Amino acid sequence: MAQDPTVVLVHGAWHGGWAWDPVTSRLTDAGVEVVALDLPSSGPDPSVLTGMHEDAAAVRAAIDAVDGPVVVVAHSYGGAPVTEGAAGAENVSHLVYVTAFMLDEGESLLGLVGRAAPPWWIVADDGKSITVDGPEGIFYNGVSDDLTAASVAALEPQSYASTTDAVRAAAWKEIPASYVVCELDNAIPVGAQDMLAQRAGTVHRLPAGHSPFLSHPDEVVAIIRGVL
Repeated sequence: MAQDPTVVLVHGAWHGGWAWDPVTSRLTDAGVEVVALDLPSSGPDPSVLTGMHEDAAAVRAAIDAVDGPVVVVAHSYGGAPVTEGAAGAENVSHLVYVTAFMLDEGESLLGLVGRAAPPWWIVADDGKSITVDGPEGIFYNGVSDDLTAASVAALEPQSYASTTDAVRAAAWKEIPASYVVCELDNAIPVGAQDMLAQRAGTVHRLPAGHSPFLSHPDEVVAIIRGVL
């Protein structure tokens, strides 16, 4: 009897594994094993934050720690370290990019957006970390007020290097991948998502903002369970 995959959830910039809690609880209740990472590029102390390559190594370590098949789900920035970290991992059966940076070799997050920081980025004076101006409207449109407030309170600085490090390998070239386009996203324009989604074998669309794991967790869970 085939072993059911473990789901590895990878958050986006400024967030942590906590962002997936509504998805994690639903999958766990359904008997699915879940690992929700905390990437080292985001955290309370900007002086110790790492870049994208270290995040990719953390993703790979989580994948390698699973004795069995894995489905990896990436949100936003998390698509970059998942793309690099999952490359060559023989136990990964599917990748799910949720309004995520499904980059190719040599591409970086900042490079893809024209090398100019979005106006809502607040770059620290030393240039090493970033925080967000107005995350309520950028990340959480469509999310309940209480959940938005709790999420904003949990956001932490993100390393600037994580946005400029270029992907060194593209897992989606060898592993089946799905892309979830969020049509009300205020962080990543739909046109950019559509461009990236062309790299995926399957495309889903949700009437959601940038955080569908908070606003539409049932739909996200259904997509994930569809590839288990």
